[in-house]
Amino acid sequence: MGSPREEKAWAASHGGTMSAVEDEAPQHEVQISAFAIGKYTVTRGEYAAFARATGHAYADGCGHDGAKWEKRPGVTWESPGFRQTDRDPVVCVSWYDARAYVDWLNAKMRPESRNDGLGPYRLPSEGEWEYAARAGTATRFWWSDTAEANPRAWYSANAARTTHPVGTRMANPFGLYDMTGNVWQWTEDCYGESYAGAPANGSAVERPAPCLRVDRGGSWYYDGWLLRPAARERNPEDYRDIMMGFRVARSVH
Repeated sequence: MGSPREEKAWAASHGGTMSAVEDEAPQHEVQISAFAIGKYTVTRGEYAAFARATGHAYADGCGHDGAKWEKRPGVTWESPGFRQTDRDPVVCVSWYDARAYVDWLNAKMRPESRNDGLGPYRLPSEGEWEYAARAGTATRFWWSDTAEANPRAWYSANAARTTHPVGTRMANPFGLYDMTGNVWQWTEDCYGESYAGAPANGSAVERPAPCLRVDRGGSWYYDGWLLRPAARERNPEDYRDIMMGFRVARSVH
């Protein structure tokens, strides 16, 4: 997990900076227990079913430029400012929204325990996400060391400043689509500026709330260097943005 110094230097010379990738260190081994993860990110249609069933609100709007922690009230998952189909990844969802969706899934399985935090469905840990994104590879990207991502990912060079239906780029070797590109994906973890002291068992990093939560994967808005499985981002738990979505994981016992 993480990146070696030569990969950081490559990222810094291809659109990033050394300070932006310092949090990918130290590179370290993580033991991942069995888990399942969504083949696709959660779609707009799936999220709409959750919103209809629960009355979950979109609260105070959504970020609209990808560069600032500010939200515009009129921008929502239903109206992100570009056209979407029900098969596009849902955007404008906060970490809290993603957790509410997971609680809904678990409550459908165990109605008597609604919102008790129990159940097999959850957000992936950062370690699980990176394992799934790497898909057994050790290169900068799951396909090679080159940032030429077409036709493997939706990013700034090919996305035309919008999301695209899930599964329309190539799957990685684990059969997972859009692990990198299309939308950033929330993980369960609180952000740390390095991996010093990070769990070696793939579990999520938790700290007293609130904390910045880690999101991974790059998006339709950003350049190719951020499609690397090692690349990390972080945002406040209540932050929403037009390039932010999530995928669901499931514990396997």
